[in-house]
Amino acid sequence: MTIPPYAFFADTFNVKQEKQPTEKEQSVEPAIDADSQEITDFEVQQIEVDPQAKAYYREHGIKNVHDAFTLANILHTNRRTREAATIYGLAFRIHPKRTDHYPLAQSLLQARLLCMLKSGEEPSLHEIAILRALNIPFANYIEGISMAWKGGDGRTALRHIRNAYEEFHTGEEIDSLYLEIVLKSAPELLQGKGHTEQNQQIPRKIFMYWDQNPPEEIARNFEFHKNIPGFEFKAFDKHEAAEWLYSNYGVEARGLFLNARHPAEAADFLRVHVTQIYGGWWLDADIRIRDEEALRFMASQTAENVFLLTYNGVVHNDFYGTIPDSSVGADCLLSLYRNCYLHHGLFIAYKTGPGVFNRALNRKAWRSLQGFKTTDAVQVYNHEVFDKVIDQFDTPYKAILPSWHSV
Repeated sequence: MTIPPYAFFADTFNVKQEKQPTEKEQSVEPAIDADSQEITDFEVQQIEVDPQAKAYYREHGIKNVHDAFTLANILHTNRRTREAATIYGLAFRIHPKRTDHYPLAQSLLQARLLCMLKSGEEPSLHEIAILRALNIPFANYIEGISMAWKGGDGRTALRHIRNAYEEFHTGEEIDSLYLEIVLKSAPELLQGKGHTEQNQQIPRKIFMYWDQNPPEEIARNFEFHKNIPGFEFKAFDKHEAAEWLYSNYGVEARGLFLNARHPAEAADFLRVHVTQIYGGWWLDADIRIRDEEALRFMASQTAENVFLLTYNGVVHNDFYGTIPDSSVGADCLLSLYRNCYLHHGLFIAYKTGPGVFNRALNRKAWRSLQGFKTTDAVQVYNHEVFDKVIDQFDTPYKAILPSWHSV
């Protein structure tokens, strides 16, 4: 079965351009390894199909790699994938190819080739060879994604990609694409070894966090979950969470928690530590369990780890359940500490948020593919199940307090 690019299931890319190029102009995309540093008319035409990219170009031009990279990202974000591929190629062409010049040349080229795949175009063997000379895992990644999206065997694609995600920050696109192949082609890789006795169930406990002075809607949400029969409930504030982390994980954990850049980052850091000790369900303070059917869903889960996805393949960390000492949770902790120590300024969703969960599931699948299964199993549900279980109620505080996206 062909696996399309996850973010583009229902989209078409044949968007009418403002200016239709001539047949001659259409055929002159520069080679990515050409010597010229000049911006061609063809490349300008690719930029001008998108109003946002066009506005950036007219204000800033393309003076350096950063400008080209920014324009390519705008086109990519706006789903102009073939045009983005051209401008990533431009950024690669004018890149000095030094290993201290960011973004790195291989990052630009892999982004180009991935955008080509998203647009339905197969990358050339020549460009893949250039990428392989710069970074072997990047080339394996592109080739493996191509295999999967063309309908090839998913396990073969995963074996070809191997653990190329380790070349990227946790939570980058490769983590979602890799997990998508796992779930569509080989979901059994996330199963455990099995038990002779009954599997351990996720404890009926619900945990939340709010740093201090919860607004009215959050206080009501705490009260709502506190009164759910059959489930223990615990809400941490900042002071209690810091002392709890010190008591259970030591001075480093407390320090990293207190140095979080935003309450959302602090909650990210806390949640995995809490569920690793107690097991149970983590629930962000701004969402609620929808109804009794949702509670029955939680109580009936037989896998030791339960995760749900967003529509584009990102693992929700605002609602999940695990047993104590989960193998997935242990891997999440590794990524949390690594990111906190080595990548303090990283985007929160990558550093402490969903990204560490996506990476943990991919590592579990890759180990399983090599024959190293963990005991505890994972069940992953799609975004439709999340919407049936979780109510994302109105939260006026978001219009007042700074968003974590601004960090």
